[in-house]
Amino acid sequence: MILCQNCLHKEMLGAIFCSECGVQLIYAQGVPTSLVRMTTSKLRAKKIDMKSAPESVVNSDTLISLSIINTGDCLPLSSLNEVTLGRVSEGQPVVPDIDLTPYKAYEAGVSRLHASIRMIEDLVTVTDLGSANGTRVNGMQITPHIPCPVKHGDIITLGKFKIQLLLRNR
Repeated sequence: MILCQNCLHKEMLGAIFCSECGVQLIYAQGVPTSLVRMTTSKLRAKKIDMKSAPESVVNSDTLISLSIINTGDCLPLSSLNEVTLGRVSEGQPVVPDIDLTPYKAYEAGVSRLHASIRMIEDLVTVTDLGSANGTRVNGMQITPHIPCPVKHGDIITLGKFKIQLLLRNR
């Protein structure tokens, strides 16, 4: 068993993140790593330097992309200053800009309008939109309706659904 240093929750051996608080359980002082070329579908929960990111992310016109932790899919965000994240359900009058339904968002506790990501000049923020299961940034719960600054490589958790924020330098 692994003991989470943040909340003292016990996890199975091999867990990377605490299922209770979302904090990373494996730290950088372990085995040395080497640079490996990755395709967009193989992006995982790693801090990715945009110099080594896939060409589809680097050459994209968008400044922000989201890497879905479970699948490795990379979703470039449109050039809008603000996008909403959530899932679509039948008869829903207002839908999110980014629909996470195909990634089993319902099972992970993502609300229909869960959070928003906003970019104002060089500042990027994430805001929980009053979701049922909350939003975390790097394992820390954020207060609903109050923008929280985020940076390249941060892990954003919607309920139990994890995504990594990728920012391209201007």
